[in-house]
Amino acid sequence: MNRLYIPHYKALLGLGLPIVIGQIGVIILGFADTLMIGHHSTSELAAASFVNNMFTLAIIFATGFSYGLTPIVGSLFGRGETRIVGRMLKNSLFANTLLAVLLTLIMWALYLNLHRLGQPEELLPLMRPYFIVLLISLLFVLLFNGFKQFADGITDTRISMWILLAGNVTNIIGNYILIYGKLGMPEMGLLGAGIATLASRILMVIAFTAIFFSSRRYQTYKEGFRNSTINRADFLHLNKLGWPVALQMGMETASFSLSAVMVGWIGTTALAAHQVMLTVSQICFMMYYGMAAAVAVRVSNFHGLGDTANVRRSANAGFHIILLMAFCSALPIFLLRHSIGGWFTDDAEVGAIVAQLIIPLMIYQLGDGMQCNFGNALRGISDVKPVMIFAFIAYFLISLPAGYFFGFVLHWDIVGIWMAFPFGLSSAGIMYYLRFNHDTKPT
Repeated sequence: MNRLYIPHYKALLGLGLPIVIGQIGVIILGFADTLMIGHHSTSELAAASFVNNMFTLAIIFATGFSYGLTPIVGSLFGRGETRIVGRMLKNSLFANTLLAVLLTLIMWALYLNLHRLGQPEELLPLMRPYFIVLLISLLFVLLFNGFKQFADGITDTRISMWILLAGNVTNIIGNYILIYGKLGMPEMGLLGAGIATLASRILMVIAFTAIFFSSRRYQTYKEGFRNSTINRADFLHLNKLGWPVALQMGMETASFSLSAVMVGWIGTTALAAHQVMLTVSQICFMMYYGMAAAVAVRVSNFHGLGDTANVRRSANAGFHIILLMAFCSALPIFLLRHSIGGWFTDDAEVGAIVAQLIIPLMIYQLGDGMQCNFGNALRGISDVKPVMIFAFIAYFLISLPAGYFFGFVLHWDIVGIWMAFPFGLSSAGIMYYLRFNHDTKPT
């Protein structure tokens, strides 16, 4: 039995490691952002925590929508129908643009009501300009997502990796120059971090567009792109798959992002600690999701060929790899729990809270890895509607109410809010696993 899995381990590592490396670049960027802002001022770190949580919800929702392209492209690629792939990319970019407009309007309405959300009054002047700059960057995030899911679906995961890494290096350099006022630039603090993020996102879209239209490797896809039109059938197909995944990922992220609102009720110090913990938690999540994205591609390739046995083996092999990743990433975080807070801020109280929050972070790693893997496996076989329902149960009926109960009824404050996350993530992982096994049961 183990020998049957060896080819899947090799294929998933070859496909998934470039995605994971690209995700590590995002993690490093998150660390750099939080480190630079935190050492500039604790108030800016707290303001960044709230705004970033709101935009993370929008961006993860949008990323989930773009994931509707992956099983379509993966199945077409598995069958060798490359020209149709280019047509689907064109329709995906159009759909992503429309979603960007919708999300921009929603986030603008949120901006107009920032003062009604119970956040510390002294943080609002820091939040507002940073919020506007990130709002402008939303369109470029969605366009990049469309290109990335196309490239991942045809198993060309390295191109996304290199563009992400280059964009993140650009962002970090921009942070240093604009936050602290280097090379003759004014010291802009948190706003400077936002401008650096906007610039890097624009450059990444320009780079992907240039490579797609100039590279010979994309010739057949480019012909399909140019010779096709935006059409109702493809648009509806993308929306049919994209919206359930977007809602599933959005609800998962909401359990963290909406928790930031509750954390804000506690105070500025708690918000700063929450931002540090979100940055640390991304280390594990981003790596799991990188490998799980490879699982979705492999599963969709075999699903397109009607090979159910290898669909199951690919998903199970991916989970084995993610379990190993969970152990290797979580152990050093636990051992360094008393030092991590001090990396981001000189505020000793923030560091003490971070050390406490590492415990619930450790508890939910198995559930997080399971929900990433089997949620993406279900995406690979295009069974996405039940996932949306399971996510609603796990995150809105279990995680968020539990966070309020532990945090404010039992008076555990921010530790109580974080103790709810293991319940939500683990219940989601179990439900996804059971659904996938039911869908791929041998007949």
